[in-house]
Amino acid sequence: MTETSGRGLVLVVEDERPIADLVRLYLSREGFGVHVERDGQGGLAAARRLRPVACILDIALPGLDGTEICRRLRADGDWTPVIFLTARDDEVDRILGLELGGDDYVTKPFSPRELVTRVKALLRRAAVAGDADRVRSLGPLTLDPGRRSVTVDGAALTLTATEFDLLAHLLGRPGRVFTREELLAAVWGYASHAGTRTVDVHVAQVRAKLGSSAALIRTVRGVGYTADA
Repeated sequence: MTETSGRGLVLVVEDERPIADLVRLYLSREGFGVHVERDGQGGLAAARRLRPVACILDIALPGLDGTEICRRLRADGDWTPVIFLTARDDEVDRILGLELGGDDYVTKPFSPRELVTRVKALLRRAAVAGDADRVRSLGPLTLDPGRRSVTVDGAALTLTATEFDLLAHLLGRPGRVFTREELLAAVWGYASHAGTRTVDVHVAQVRAKLGSSAALIRTVRGVGYTADA
């Protein structure tokens, strides 16, 4: 069943009906259209057919799990923002893993209002290029906010929306040390000390994709991260 609205369609793939209904209710209240699927195969087909503005994927699904849906979408070149729902906090590194390309996660039980806030933050970042005319360079790394492109020594990198925005924020002030809380607020759009682990995971993802240029993103122990040549 699909509900349409003016803010775009969000795909929710969740096999627990009470959770799916609650998420649908809160998203609808905020003006989003919502389409719900209750198994992995249906979710993947819906993502490909409906082209939603964002996907909310439970990890444990009948058929394909949420991580496999995301992996297949990324393999198709589909970088629609993805938020994972997980019942286990120790799955975080895996669900935001390099090969999956997830943008955020929420651990059950969760606040539906917080989930909606995260969806809105993801879409806001995707819609607003911000500082679009200023190309940012650091050593062999070049980031173009207007084109949302990143190259290292002229070779293009493929980044998720969150990875791009994280790198863009660090490159906006080279040498400036950002705390995890500052990055969480600026890039993800919300502030929560408990959520800073996602910053570490995404920094690791960006470094892995930078390859030999990974040292440009430096950890300042006990503080946070900085982009520095």
